[in-house]
Amino acid sequence: MTAAAPSPAAAPPSPAAEYTRRLGLWEARAQSLEPHERRMGAIRLILAALILATAWASLASRLFSALWILPAIAAFAAAVTWHASLRRRYTRAQRALALYHNGLARLQGRWAGSGAAGERFATDTHIYAADLDLFGKGGLFELISAARTRMGEDTLAQWLLAPAAAEEIRQRQACIAELRDRLDLAEHLALLGQHGKVAVQPQALIAWAESPGVLQQPWIRWAALALPLLFVVTAILWGTLGLASPFVLVVLLEIGVLTRLRKPLATALETTEVALEDLDTVAGLLSRVEREPFQESAMQALVHTLSSDGQSASRSFEQLDGIATWVESRRNLAVRWFLIVPLLFSLQAALRAERWRRRHGAVVRVWVQTTGRIEALGSLARYSYEHPCDPFAELLAGPPRLSAVALGHPLLPEERCVRNDVRLGDDARLGDDARLGMDTHILLVSGSNMSGKSTLLRAVGLNVVLAMAGAPVRAQRLSLTPLQVAASIRVNDSLQEGSSRFYAEIKRLRQIYELAAGEPAVLFLLDEVLQGTNSHDRRIGAEAILRAYRERGAIGLATTHDLALTAIQAIEGGGLHNVHFDDRIDAGTISFDYKLRDGVVTHSNALELMRSIGLKI
Repeated sequence: MTAAAPSPAAAPPSPAAEYTRRLGLWEARAQSLEPHERRMGAIRLILAALILATAWASLASRLFSALWILPAIAAFAAAVTWHASLRRRYTRAQRALALYHNGLARLQGRWAGSGAAGERFATDTHIYAADLDLFGKGGLFELISAARTRMGEDTLAQWLLAPAAAEEIRQRQACIAELRDRLDLAEHLALLGQHGKVAVQPQALIAWAESPGVLQQPWIRWAALALPLLFVVTAILWGTLGLASPFVLVVLLEIGVLTRLRKPLATALETTEVALEDLDTVAGLLSRVEREPFQESAMQALVHTLSSDGQSASRSFEQLDGIATWVESRRNLAVRWFLIVPLLFSLQAALRAERWRRRHGAVVRVWVQTTGRIEALGSLARYSYEHPCDPFAELLAGPPRLSAVALGHPLLPEERCVRNDVRLGDDARLGDDARLGMDTHILLVSGSNMSGKSTLLRAVGLNVVLAMAGAPVRAQRLSLTPLQVAASIRVNDSLQEGSSRFYAEIKRLRQIYELAAGEPAVLFLLDEVLQGTNSHDRRIGAEAILRAYRERGAIGLATTHDLALTAIQAIEGGGLHNVHFDDRIDAGTISFDYKLRDGVVTHSNALELMRSIGLKI
């Protein structure tokens, strides 16, 4: 009797199927909680009415004891507590529904405008951010970011704005691979706290933690310890023996101390209050990560940084959040009138913050950076999970080169994403076409309007940005040496600076030239190069610019619909090759296949486009 062949392991569910499953579970949970939450709200109203009725009855009739109000108050307090718990659970379920609805929307290409777009990072002066649509509605940051904190958003933006070193990229890839399928961890972190975002100001927190403080004199700590104790003792003496003078003396001393420290105490409390906002969610995030059993050494090393003086970062932040609650409570009227002077409450709160700062302040910067790194890795891990066919880039050594097979635009839905092969550098070819020869360092892309030239540049640029951030790329395979993207795609004139589009473009071209002198090598992306001048000057200028870039070791792509530029000869130190996009016109209708082809485009569609909208040409 032969043994049965083992059944193959079941394939994991697709991201869409898993999100749909989890969405169903949370919908069932929300539906089960909703009637309980409404019912408990009604019970609260009934109990409040019962308290009022009991109070009125006790006042109106001597036969009805006022003590009956105590059970009603106890029942009301219990109802309030239970109702708050139900509301937290119901709110959490609602946020989970939004989480998975948004996830399905991303998978279906309907994500633009639904998340944090990172507008605060947008700048026209960056060498590629605006050109490649990194920030703003429908940008790469909005697609990727799952960060809950400003430090997470800051770190992710920094990774997208500058290439990392090769070893750092490999570490990020390893961490992303480990985090990718940990959906329970991702869900837990996404649902922490009561709000969608956390208002922690990382720079304010670091500045507060690293500042020396303003209450350092030893006498302040002794006064804060001794005077409240003396207040209690003298109050007992006054109550038992009738000795009021010691009590009055202590109160006057306390008032004197608070008056003497008025300015430094106000400064300490105000800076502490600003710096310590929303730390409870950060503490919860770090606590969950600290408990996760990671196998990857890079993740283990990251978690290892979350300790100081034998105490975890999460526990330390929990204590700091408690201090923040103390500081905020000084605004309560009861605290202000009954505790601030007798027990020096505000001074006690400030000194607790000072003690925490002396113990942990030196490592807060590391904790903030680690929190940002964890969130950035979590964002890229979610992106990787939602794009299971997108691989990590392979990092190469040696002279600059890039080899992409079936490369597509990361911001386009899969059904609209047309893929192309792009190869630059030594031994570069386009697909399997040997006619390109060897050592193609510059691709000059010609084609008619709307044929896909600019989309190709952005597809190449965004994928290299993703690769240099350690993220998966939209390609069947991508191999490259470390590259610095530099683009001149979306260059506009400036009324404020009094410059034309042409002047703005040549300033950007000069910026790229200067960048090419450094490391890593530059990958330039030039769209309609020098289109603001005449064809004669444009050809001479474009050839000189491409030659200068190549002499500095850069590789790249330049597009044009000016066929005069396609006559540019080979560039010294590396080959320039012409490729193009084509289109077809059938019965007055123009169609594009967006496939990159060898050689120079042979026709233009400008006249047909004008005729298609009714112009008499």
